Amino acid sequence: MTREQSKKCSENERSVGERMKFNTALLHQNFDGEKSTGSTIMPIYQVSAFAHETAEKLEKVFHNQAPGFAYTRISNPTVDAFEKRVAAMENGIGAVSCSSGMTAVTMALLNILHAGDEVIAGSGLFGGTIDLFSDLKAFGITTRFAESITVEEIEPLINENTKVVFTELIGNPKLDVVDLKAVSELVHAHGIPLIIDSTTATPYLIHPFAYGADVVVHSSSKYINGGGNAISGVIVDSGNFHWDSSRYDGFEPYAKYGKFAYLAKLRNAIWRNVGGCLSPMNAFLNSVGLETLGLRMERLCDNALQLAQYLDSVDGVEVNYPALEKSPYYSLVQKQFGGKGGAILTLRAGSKEKAFCLINHLQFATNATNIGDVRTLVIHPASTIYAHSNEAQKQSAGVYEDLIRISVGIEDIEDLIEDFGQAIAKMQEEC
Repeated sequence: MTREQSKKCSENERSVGERMKFNTALLHQNFDGEKSTGSTIMPIYQVSAFAHETAEKLEKVFHNQAPGFAYTRISNPTVDAFEKRVAAMENGIGAVSCSSGMTAVTMALLNILHAGDEVIAGSGLFGGTIDLFSDLKAFGITTRFAESITVEEIEPLINENTKVVFTELIGNPKLDVVDLKAVSELVHAHGIPLIIDSTTATPYLIHPFAYGADVVVHSSSKYINGGGNAISGVIVDSGNFHWDSSRYDGFEPYAKYGKFAYLAKLRNAIWRNVGGCLSPMNAFLNSVGLETLGLRMERLCDNALQLAQYLDSVDGVEVNYPALEKSPYYSLVQKQFGGKGGAILTLRAGSKEKAFCLINHLQFATNATNIGDVRTLVIHPASTIYAHSNEAQKQSAGVYEDLIRISVGIEDIEDLIEDFGQAIAKMQEEC
């Protein structure tokens, strides 16, 4: 093949990749199985260490001077394949996977934070993330919470110690939606990166990097996995933020990596040393789940909207879902997410007693502390995942004593509507 033919072939491959729609890309972008065996999906390399023929070769692998694997805590073929697929899915330059979503959030932040630094965060965060920010106080890191992550709310909080703005794109369970373009323009004007937890939005609804986000975090235990069978998290870097070593301590040795500086520092420092790596088995399960993300999200979003519309017509309960026309985020959902509001909605029953009564009468919804499963899940957040939050934190997060969070599944919507209808009727009769 001539150089010209090779160049044309490469250009054709790129154009095909650029033309791929979401579901096709999930299967074919940056992934082609394992060539050595013909396996259509990367096998599970359930092994701790990898042998090399010479000491010189292992030395080079350890010093990132040669391709290869040495120890699964540092890298593993199954995990590597999953990371590449997620990075491609998010249009990022690379990804680092973790043992859980909370590990991913922690590592994404600690990669850039030191004692004396400040974080601006949204109040409508998952309860575990709120608890994490309390833990960071012991390391001299201060978090300033904004009621909502908007230009108006966060601009007065920015000072010389502010090193990052962190928020969930769709709050869980507050269901507030961030205007990414407006917020990213503000924080970048101050030289601050924007880290987005996009777990509840997923790449099916939006690619946050296209709107100015710098780093994206997922609890991949949720929608990426989809089956509720593996705990995991993943950090994806856009490569767009310039990490000034005079402002961000510890980045100077990694400046030589250019746009890969954040990932290089993460892999070779805090992530590597803490040891919160993803297991090969869980990476495999995530890769399998990832392939149906688009199909599942289409069904989940459709079911969530129809269930929300039904519940909005029922007397005695109050529903919150960002794609409902009455939601203050409706227009932003149309603009950023193409009209899809995700797969979570909340319901207020009137009291804790009524909320428990409603949950206990549901037949198809499972009472469990997770989201993103193929089955519908419900939980009473105030008594469970926000058990360690004070009343002010609960109020700011949109958590009330009568609130039920619903993670909608792929069941037939007629069955879900009938199930919630009968449970509400029994709640109203008994409580």
